[in-house]
Amino acid sequence: MRLVFGLVLILGIGLAGFAAYMAKNRIGEYQSTVEDQRRALASQVELTKVYVVNKRMAYGQKLNKSDVSVMSWPKEGVPEGAFVDPKALFPDGDELRTVLRVMEKHEAILKAKVTAPGEDAGVSSRLAKGMRAFALRVDVSSGVSGFLRPGDRVDVYWTGDSQGREVTQLIDTGITLLAVDQIADGDRSAPTIARTVTVSASPQQVAALALAQSTGRLTLALIGADDQDEVAAVEVDQNQLLGIADPVRVQRQAKKVCTIRTRRGGDVVEIPIRCAE
Repeated sequence: MRLVFGLVLILGIGLAGFAAYMAKNRIGEYQSTVEDQRRALASQVELTKVYVVNKRMAYGQKLNKSDVSVMSWPKEGVPEGAFVDPKALFPDGDELRTVLRVMEKHEAILKAKVTAPGEDAGVSSRLAKGMRAFALRVDVSSGVSGFLRPGDRVDVYWTGDSQGREVTQLIDTGITLLAVDQIADGDRSAPTIARTVTVSASPQQVAALALAQSTGRLTLALIGADDQDEVAAVEVDQNQLLGIADPVRVQRQAKKVCTIRTRRGGDVVEIPIRCAE
């Protein structure tokens, strides 16, 4: 009996050792395969260094060197405007940048999401060359019920008197909002009833908007994020709105008068006569 027990024990130990040996070989083969695939992938995809944030950054925060890390990124997939050179990100050493858009952890730092070195997150940092910031008065009805956010695009309609009739017409389209009230954070999602909105406009547009604002009422219409269609001229008056035809103006012809001239003494006199048919 003891002999049988001893044989079974020896057989069990042998099988366990054999299984461990086979498992070790399988694990070694798997690791070798993974390493081969990793080397093959690295040889096929060219990588480069991209600067990312190492924590969540919100609008208005200062971007320090301690907030930045370097990650390997597929060279062909580097986002436009990403920083790959530390001298480009911090060209003046300790001069900091300011965050303009929320960035999540390990997100690439883009030029569109930070200010220039040393600048704050004010409206002036968002103005393109040759553009001006101009404020428009709005309320709950003219300001799209408070759903406007910085970065949105709007059409501007003017309502006022034109040649004795009330009209509404489109005076400008595709204007970009820089700020709503005194808030320039485009990541804000909660609706706010604004009293003013600040838009980016050329000097010519500023003059037109200022005149329109002083002579009538302005209304904004929000444009869809993916809408790039051009809008034709739009004008509606009260008659068009109610379907009333414009009154026809009848021009009355003046009665024709025929005369002859005759001299009476030293005077020349015109005498009416019947006109020839």
